[in-house]
Amino acid sequence: MPTPTYTPLANITLGSSASSVSFSSIPASFRDLVLVIDGTASVSTNVQVRFNGDSNNNYLYVAMYGNGSTTSSFAESNISSITQLALANYSSNTLTQIMDYSATDKHKTVLIRSNGGNGFVQATAGRWGSTSAITSMVLTSSGSGATFNSGSNFALYGIAS
Repeated sequence: MPTPTYTPLANITLGSSASSVSFSSIPASFRDLVLVIDGTASVSTNVQVRFNGDSNNNYLYVAMYGNGSTTSSFAESNISSITQLALANYSSNTLTQIMDYSATDKHKTVLIRSNGGNGFVQATAGRWGSTSAITSMVLTSSGSGATFNSGSNFALYGIAS
C-alpha cells in the first residue's frame, strides 16, 4: 500500500486582521484534504467552515471538549456551517481532515482536532450533506466583530493515496 503524501495546495498567512479566509479552485486530484489553522483572534470566536458557498442548512456535527477540569459535548444539525474550536487571544491549533472531498456519490465527512493555549481541547465529527465535489471553502469568525489576527496561518493540503 502506498504511503499517503501531503501536497501543499495553499498557505495563507494574514498580514492584517480578517473576518474570513477563502480557498478557491481546489483541484479534484486528491483523495482527502487537510486544513491546518494556527492562529489567534481579536475576541473569542468560533471558526465556521462552509463548502462551495453553501449557506443552506446542510451541515451537522457532534463535538466533545474539555479543559482539564471540566468536559462537555454537544451536537448540532440542520445548520449553515461546521463549527471548529473557538479562537481567542491565545494561540490555537486546529487540524481538519475532509475525506473523499472530490467524490460525487457521497456526503463529505469532516474530522477536526483542536487545542488552545489555555488547555482547551476539542474533537469534532461533521458532515456536509452534499454529493458535490468540494472546490472551495470559506472560514469565517462567528463572534460579533471578531477577526482572525494578523499572523494567523491557514494551510491547505491535498492527500494522495
